[in-house]
Amino acid sequence: MNLDTSPRLQDPDGFLALIMEAHRGLDAEAARRFDARLALILANQIGDMAVLRQAIALARGTG
Repeated sequence: MNLDTSPRLQDPDGFLALIMEAHRGLDAEAARRFDARLALILANQIGDMAVLRQAIALARGTG
């Protein structure tokens, strides 16, 4: 399976606002832990290691 980079999020601004709200009141370390937990939850939802590798490469700017 390949990473689908076509726009699929119906409300990207709303999602960003949701993430920003989730970070409100967190110190830097707590925010990093939150981000790590969220990444693991979403990775589990994706469930395909090849797709996850592609997503990581894209996020790093190498994909």
